[in-house]
Amino acid sequence: MNPLLIPYLVAAGFFLLFLVSFLRDRRKLRNGFYLFFALVFLAVGVLFTVAAVSEDAAAILLFSVLALIPLTVLALGVFLICNGVTMLRREGRRPANLLSLAAGLGIIAFVPVNLIVEQIGWKPLEVFAMTVNALLFYVSFLFVCFLLYAIVYGRIRSRAGVDFVVVLGAGLLGGNRVPPLLAGRLDRGRLAFDAGRARGGDPVLVTSGGQGPDEDLPEAHAMADYLAGHGVPRDRILLEDRSRTTWENLVYSKEIMAEHRAGYRCVVVTNNYHVLRAALLARKAKVNGQVIGSRTAGYFWPSATIREFVAVLVEHRVFHLVVCGLIVLSTVLSQ
Repeated sequence: MNPLLIPYLVAAGFFLLFLVSFLRDRRKLRNGFYLFFALVFLAVGVLFTVAAVSEDAAAILLFSVLALIPLTVLALGVFLICNGVTMLRREGRRPANLLSLAAGLGIIAFVPVNLIVEQIGWKPLEVFAMTVNALLFYVSFLFVCFLLYAIVYGRIRSRAGVDFVVVLGAGLLGGNRVPPLLAGRLDRGRLAFDAGRARGGDPVLVTSGGQGPDEDLPEAHAMADYLAGHGVPRDRILLEDRSRTTWENLVYSKEIMAEHRAGYRCVVVTNNYHVLRAALLARKAKVNGQVIGSRTAGYFWPSATIREFVAVLVEHRVFHLVVCGLIVLSTVLSQ
């Protein structure tokens, strides 16, 4: 076998795994890992092919890629810091709004901190730094796979007809008004509702959201009023007004849909940054449907995406803690 074919065969193998897993259920995070490795081995194959034609060209290509990595990381750090400042100005100083700023500062500080540790030359500190770097590499790898598949999943549309369009709630403005973020979800849900009717179906909208401690009425009621005010018939809206979390949104909405129609199909609407995690939860809750997203303000997206990634890590914390423990152990023992 031609050695040049090996990376392409490995890439094809991972892409085949991706296709099989995706067609069985696209709401699996593992799909992102299969796709990531398929792209990596494809890139390796291209590099080897170029090297077979011209080693100089391959060296230039490899050097360009290696040079772009730190420049891209640096640019990302600066962007996240600027985005973090914008978040603080527009959204306030809540801990969740500090995520992009903290990530940006961490990226910018990475090289100087490691240089300082190297200059100090204290072995225990060097081992600690190596351990932290290994953990950061693992988390960065997970984030790249998460982001890659979040983008892919969010751009794939299903043409299958649906019986229900579930719109997930968000906090109300002033305790009783639909804020712009939630209005975006409702408008996206209305478009899906209209598209279903245009295809000859008769879908029902489900507004999902309970009443928070600072709200005058359940979110589902305010959402239904908004939809009715934008032309959706009241008799085509069902209310799920008990939930407080995304998990409860999905579980309680599932109960309503199953009660009204056995063997239902649905589409769940949320914001684009929340699509993948909502899809993972929908699969776990055995909701028969995919998730689509509405647009989010550009400045809000980076911090929100990091928050979603952290939430996914927490939901699988036992596995990741075990892996991190093994990374720490192997790093310490290797010194």
